[in-house]
This record gives sequence, C-alpha cells and structure tokens, in this order.
Amino acid sequence: MKVLKFGGTSVGSLDALKNVKLIVEKEFNENEPLIVVCSAFSGITNSLLLSAEEALLQNDFSEILKVAEEKHYQIISGLLPRTSQNPLLMMVKVSFNEIEDILFSVKNLGELSGRIKDRLLAYGEQMSSKIIATYLQSENFPANYKDARELIVTDSNFGNASVDFIKTNENLKNWNLENQIYVVTGFISKDENQDTTTLGRGGSDYTSAILGSGLKANEIQIWTDVDGFMTADPRLVKNAFSQPELSYQEAMEMSYFGAKVIYPPTMIPAIESQIPIYIKNTFNPENPGTLIQQKSEISKGLIKGIVSIEKTCLVNITGNGMIGMKGFSGRLFNALAKYDVNVILITQASSEHSISFVVNFNDEKKAEKAIREEFEFEINTNKIDEPQFDNELSILSVVGENMKKTRGISGKFFSALGKNGINIIAIAQGSSELNISAVIERNELSKALNVVHESLLLSPVKTFNVMFAGTGNIGKELFKQLKREDENLEKNHQIKINVIGVTNSRQMIISESKSLNFDLNEILDKNLEIANLEYFINSISSKNLPNLVFIDNTSSEDVVSHYPQFFENNISIVTCNKKGNSSAYEQYSKFKRLAKKNNVSFLYETNVGAGLPIIKTLNDLWISGDEILKIEAILSGTISYIFNNYVGDKTFAEVVRTAQELGYTEPDPRDDLNGMDFSRKMLILGREIGLPLEMSDVNIKDFLPEACLKADSIPSFYEELEKNEPYFSSLKNEAEQSGKKLRLIGILEDGKINIEVKIVDSNHPFSSLSGSDNIISFTTSRYKNTPLVVKGPGAGAEVTAAGVFADLVRVTAQ
Repeated sequence: MKVLKFGGTSVGSLDALKNVKLIVEKEFNENEPLIVVCSAFSGITNSLLLSAEEALLQNDFSEILKVAEEKHYQIISGLLPRTSQNPLLMMVKVSFNEIEDILFSVKNLGELSGRIKDRLLAYGEQMSSKIIATYLQSENFPANYKDARELIVTDSNFGNASVDFIKTNENLKNWNLENQIYVVTGFISKDENQDTTTLGRGGSDYTSAILGSGLKANEIQIWTDVDGFMTADPRLVKNAFSQPELSYQEAMEMSYFGAKVIYPPTMIPAIESQIPIYIKNTFNPENPGTLIQQKSEISKGLIKGIVSIEKTCLVNITGNGMIGMKGFSGRLFNALAKYDVNVILITQASSEHSISFVVNFNDEKKAEKAIREEFEFEINTNKIDEPQFDNELSILSVVGENMKKTRGISGKFFSALGKNGINIIAIAQGSSELNISAVIERNELSKALNVVHESLLLSPVKTFNVMFAGTGNIGKELFKQLKREDENLEKNHQIKINVIGVTNSRQMIISESKSLNFDLNEILDKNLEIANLEYFINSISSKNLPNLVFIDNTSSEDVVSHYPQFFENNISIVTCNKKGNSSAYEQYSKFKRLAKKNNVSFLYETNVGAGLPIIKTLNDLWISGDEILKIEAILSGTISYIFNNYVGDKTFAEVVRTAQELGYTEPDPRDDLNGMDFSRKMLILGREIGLPLEMSDVNIKDFLPEACLKADSIPSFYEELEKNEPYFSSLKNEAEQSGKKLRLIGILEDGKINIEVKIVDSNHPFSSLSGSDNIISFTTSRYKNTPLVVKGPGAGAEVTAAGVFADLVRVTAQ
C-alpha cells in the first residue's frame, strides 16, 4: 500500500490537478488500496484565515470569500463533465453559506476561538477532497471521499492538536479497506467531543504519516512543487540541486532549520514504523526526487544541505549576578515554555556571564514578557542587565551525517563566511556533529548561502562576481580572453566568471540581475550611465554578492584612492595599475594590511613584468627563507625594443619614432624614456622584499640629454633627438666596437636601487635580449653561482591582460 499526499500548490490549478490524475493513474494498483491525502486548494486556507481576521475586526470579508468560492467553481467547471458538476457546485455553495454564517457570528460576537477557527479552516480540505474524488471517478477510477475526522482522534488543543495514537490506530485497524482509491482530507481531525481540530502547520503531511504508519504502508509519497530536498533554497542559491537520498535525521534537521519541503513532526510516525518517504514534484513527476529512509545509501559530499531560517530574534542575557547562580537556565527555559516560546538555538559563555538563544521572529514579545516576569527582582537589582533583543538576524545551518568525525568542516564553513566579510554573531554545534549553525545578519543571508554552498563543494561550479575598471587596450583584450576561455574555465576548472559591472572614466554599467556578456564593444554600445566610481562601488557592494573581485585595468590615481573601500567591503583586487604600489610606502603597506585584515586577495603581478611571473617568483623565494642578494632587471619593453633596434645606420630618433608607430610607447615617448615606469617597477620589487623605500630612494641616471626631456612638444622632442644624435651614436659605437650591447639596467643591491645605461658583453645574461622582451635575474643564497632568470615579453596588451587573467584565477583558487 502507498500513501500519496498532495499539497496546496499540487492541487492549486487545473493543470496541477490534471498532473495529480496522471500520478494517481501511474501509482494505482488494482490489487491494493491507494490512499490520496489532499490539502485545500492553493491559497484557500489563507483566504479563510484572512476573512476570519477581518470579521473579528468588524470589517467586510465578502470579497475575500467571493474570490475563494469562485476558484472552486472554476476548478469544477474546468475539470468535470457537466453531468458531474451540479452536486459539487451545490456542495461548494452550501459550504460557503456555512462559512459565511460562522464569520457573521464571529463578527457579531467579536470572538474567534481556536475551536471556531479549526471548524472554519476544515472546509478547505473537505471541499478540495470531494472535488478531487469526483474528478477521479469521472476519469473511471474507483475513487471515494474519506473524511479524516472519522479516523484521526486528538486532544482539544485547537490549532495544533496532539494525536491520540492508540484510538487513531484502532480506527485505522478497523477501517475496511477495499482495492480502490481513497481521497482523504489532510490537516483535519476530531477530539473526544467530536469537535473539529487541526494538526498544525504542515498538517496534511502529518496526516499522510499517521495514515501510513497506522495502515503499515510500504511507502509515503509527499508531492510538492520542488524536486525533493534541495541543497539550499533555490530562490537564493542558483546552483542548488536536489539530493537523491537523506536519512531521517538529516531530513529532520533540514526541515527544522528552514527547508519547507516537509513538516518535521510528519516524519515521526514514519520513523517509528521505518516507512520510506519520497519527496517528489507534481510538476516534474519524472524526476526521482528525494528518498528519506533510516540510512542514506548515496553519500556525495560531506554535507547534504545548507538551510536557513530567514527571520529570527537573538536574545542575549548578561550580568555578573548570573555567575554561579544555580538553576538559572532551568528558570529561564521554564519561563519561556510557559509562554509557548520555541527556542531554536542556545549558546552560553563558559564564564556563565551571559547566555544567548534564538527564538522565532514572532515570539520576541512573548520571550521578553517571560524573561521580565521571571527575573524581575534580578533585573531591578542590577544582578542581570536589561535583556537585549536583535530581530534583524537569520540562522544558517549545514547538515549532513558524513560530517561526523570529519576534521576541518567547521573551519571551511567559518572561513568561507569570514572571507566574504560575513560576521558571525553566534554559533552552535551539537555533539552529534550532524549540524553546524551560525547566526548572521539577515541582509547577508543570500551571500552566506552561496559562499557556503560553493566552499563545501555542493556547487559543481564556483562563481565569482567581477567588476572591471578600464576599457582601453588591456581591458578589451582581457574581455576577449575571458570570452574565449569561459567554457574551459567552467568545464575543466569549475570556475564561473560573472561580469557584474564595467566602468571607465566616462561611463559605467551595473548589472541588475544576470551577468553581462564578455563582448566589451556590445556593452559600451549600450546607453550607459555617467561614470561615478563612488556610486559604482556602493551599488555593487549593497547587493551582498559572494566572491567579489575588482579588476583595475587603468592607470588612474583616483581609482587607486578607492582601494581601501573595496577592501573594507571584502572585495578582492587584481590590478595592473602600478600607481597604487609605487606611490608612498605608507599607502602600499596600508593596502597590504587591509587586504590581510579583511581576508581578501590583493594581486598585482602585472605591476612589474606584465605576464611574466616575477612577483610570484620573488615572493616564493622570500617566503621560503631564501636571502635576496641582488636583483638585476630590464623591465621596460619600450626601452628594450629601442636599444635592440638601435643598430647600423639608423638614428636614435628613427628607432624611437618606429617604436611609437608600433604602439610600444606612450603617446609621449618621454613617459617611457625618462625611466619613471622602470623606477616604479624596481621600487615595487624592493618593497616586496621588505624594504621601506620611497621613490626618492631610486637613483636613476638620465640617458636622455636635458634638452630632449624639456622639449615643449613631441615634434620638438624629435628635433632634439636628431640634434643629439652624436651623443647617442657615441654610446652605440662604443658598444659595437667592443662587441657589446647597450642596456638600461636596474640593480637592487644592499637596500639600494640604481638604474642606468650599461654596456654588457656577450657573457652577460642580458646581452641576448631581443625585441621588446624583459628579463630579471635573482641572485640569492640558493641561486648564488647561477642566478635565477625570468625572461619573456614584458609589454603589450595581450600579455598584460593574460597576467591579469592569471591573477584572477589565483583569486578563485584561494
């Protein structure tokens, strides 16, 4: 025998009811009974409650009833042949007349007791079950209506009645079942006085479990509107998916902490009778859903789900008078119990100076009243401080039996929250190790769910939300690379990049929901807003998105000035902008401190060698304890190109002009040839090994005559280069005659930085440099006789964008 329960959404429309018929047809076996438990049609219970509240307030409730009644008529006319409609239409009309009579009594008497409310709400299940039974009959099924009040006996605790299982099971034992379909009312029952009672929230689920247990069914099926138990709320976590199996304990924990798939008490009769429960989707019946049984056989991952209670209230009681006060906790929780306050989570300091607990959002006033009554004397005599209530909180819990005895789960859980700047207000973990819970700010719940879901490997793909500043050559090339590698990142590295904002000095765009695409030209063609970096940062930060990264592809000092704001909002930074790390040393060290304090990444490999792994190599040497004796480097692709091509009969001015035409120089070539860019790179290297250097500590010997540097225009600059050709050619001839090469070399040694033109022989590792390549040589205690050399392209949009891309991937790996 099977028991099938259909919730309100499963019987909430014509299409849904047709799906119910198809499911019943598939599950019905002519050789055994089939129990079908039905809730009221979707929205009807709420309408009846609302109309009762309006009646109690002496307000008109007729429109609410009219809409509810009309819904029943529409379902009857849409489902049934005309010959079957009249008895049901009459039944609905009589039912709503009776409902109206009850409501007028409530309005006239100004009283709405639990007994009257239960009687009123029972009409929803009675009408829906009679309509569904008749619908199945019209489709040639042997179906009959059964009122659960004939079977389930309870006490008189109206609204949340307790089942008398002895009498109920006796009724079920005496129920003469035939091999047909019984459509049973969910949610409702009766007491010893034959008064209608209800089984509380999730009562239809409970009905199915009571019947399944008492009738010794083979299985219970709960049909709802989701594909079983999800790993997280799919409305908040896009990558959530359904779990194929859960144990009873896992399902109980997940239901208790917010998963609204099944009501926790539902499972108690099933657990006692060891009946498997299937959670399935009425609107996707082919999906296998979730099987709940004694032990979960399928164990993918350490946790089964992340659940949450969105609205809770944290109560904090402190005071010196609590220390050593015997029986304090007993008094506290007895007082709460008297006011029917459910305590969700408890944590207490070992000093006994404070105790904190979480209650339902709606129980805050009752909890406050209970505490003040019980501890009036202690509060008035200052032995206990005024109780504190914070109702802007949520609870986040991870659940899974595989967490038992597994090291590091708590670390991953709390690390994921901390890395994204989510403050943990209170924590709790039972000795069973089945659940870890954290109390957090309510406005951070969505972000918290997503980061924990990803960090504990429930999401197959880890998503990073990335914002970009700068849409020049590097920015455009980076977008091309991201677009080209998007599928590869997701398929082979389980990384998804969401573009959530783009800005330059003129315009900006912020995604309202889904990711922007990777076509930068298409983005910039849209009607964008006027750029406002402050608004850009605040708007994206306010979305509380997980795994935020800011990429700075500019050379703007204004953008750099906002770095602290990014760090303080727990946003990692990847930058090719050298101005942040080469300005004042205090600013450089501040950025490093803020990144560490907020547990975010600050990566800037491209500051020194574009796509070359220079900073990473240096950091690896430094952190592993190697002593850096000397660093020699050529870190200007522009100057490398010029010196490598200043040969033969070419003038120095001709080579510089060609470099500019090829795009190797800045619009004004002096910005490269004055050595300032080279100086910034050497300064950053010095700082990376712990030297508190300023730009004034970099000694650079100008190799351009002063007249060239001070020319009042670019054409005048080239004229001065031609005038000074004898000076340049003398340097070139000196090198060529001795078989050597001209090189602009930076040297970091003994805490000092010097940059100057040198003539190197063929044995020098820098002699063979070609094109616009960069090269750096590390002489260390370990690499003393043979220095460690890194060489390759050190300039150009393609390699710089690739370096930024590599840093972004490093952020995702941290």
